Amino acid sequence: MEKLTYLSWDEYFMGIALFTSLRSKDPSSKVGAVIVNEENHIVGTGYNGFVARADESHFPWGRDGEWLETKYPYVVHAEANAILNSTINDLRNCRIYATLFPCNECAKHIAQKKFSEVIYLSDKHHDKDFHKAAVAIFKATGIKVRQLELPPLREILATFSKFIP
Repeated sequence: MEKLTYLSWDEYFMGIALFTSLRSKDPSSKVGAVIVNEENHIVGTGYNGFVARADESHFPWGRDGEWLETKYPYVVHAEANAILNSTINDLRNCRIYATLFPCNECAKHIAQKKFSEVIYLSDKHHDKDFHKAAVAIFKATGIKVRQLELPPLREILATFSKFIP
């Protein structure tokens, strides 16, 4: 059986989320998100970073220490950025592709906008309370959640290498 020479929608959109994550300047966590409507059109993208127009030299990227001296009070998550920067206001029934399972705060935004599905790659924080709260929010609002298993990038690139000049 011959290998397929095109990406599935899931592979395509998650690939874009992965590339979008590379825009993040966060040295320890690069997260990307892509919002897709029912017609498989991208209507929003985002990555984790400081608030728009902020002089980034005023903020730390550290994870440890006093809260105000870490990145946490200042970084906007990828999912929130994708929602805030979306090209449409009505995100009802959209899907969001995220490289990391959304936290409880992003889950609230996703639920409030009435998304139909969350597709993610990693759930490295599955044992944390904010992850458990996000799961509860998605369950209570009927939002489907599924983890995407991508083939290794080398395998995808090898499949398409004959098309690259």
